[in-house]
Amino acid sequence: MEAFTPLNGIWHVNPQKSALLVIDMQNDFVLHGYPMEVPMARRRIPRMQEVISECRAATIPVIYTEHILLDSFNVSPLESAYNPALLAAGMREGSFGSRVVDDLRPGPDDIVIRKHRYDAFHNTQLETVLATISGPRQVDTVIIVGTLTEVCCDSTARGAFMRDYKVAFVGDATGALSAEAQSATERNISAFFGRVLSTEELTAELRERREGRSG
Repeated sequence: MEAFTPLNGIWHVNPQKSALLVIDMQNDFVLHGYPMEVPMARRRIPRMQEVISECRAATIPVIYTEHILLDSFNVSPLESAYNPALLAAGMREGSFGSRVVDDLRPGPDDIVIRKHRYDAFHNTQLETVLATISGPRQVDTVIIVGTLTEVCCDSTARGAFMRDYKVAFVGDATGALSAEAQSATERNISAFFGRVLSTEELTAELRERREGRSG
């Protein structure tokens, strides 16, 4: 059987056509002892800061997501069925835990998208924002960092692919619950849904474009 060739290397990231998605880096996912703690996401904050800084320098729009659950009714019943702890705590609307961590705090010109499902495109404003934020239909690539690698980052990458966006998935700036889950997701993304880049590789591509060295 002929070996499958991953998508990596088919295209380069063009900052003029890109937007950065910072997925669910909320206190409840990041801080020690909080309900949905993901230690890898916390450890990778410095890499996420690098990506955000490089994207800002390249005037790439920065879009954050916040995964939000409600106390008034169960807005994500299957999610809580698989994880009953969410019936009592986690990502509650208006809570400290639902906010993006201070180390990655959105700036005044950034967009924050609230979502109730893993895929940031599902019933949110994200598709409209991407279609207009740099001018009509100018964005064709999304750069993804955040957590959980294997859940919301993966689901959003697939959602972007299904809408014909190129996906740049920054492997060392996403955080999973385990190294195995991180590796498995990166393999799937690179084989079928986009490119998996390191922060260093992404930075090099952005700087090449800015300095006019790449076609």
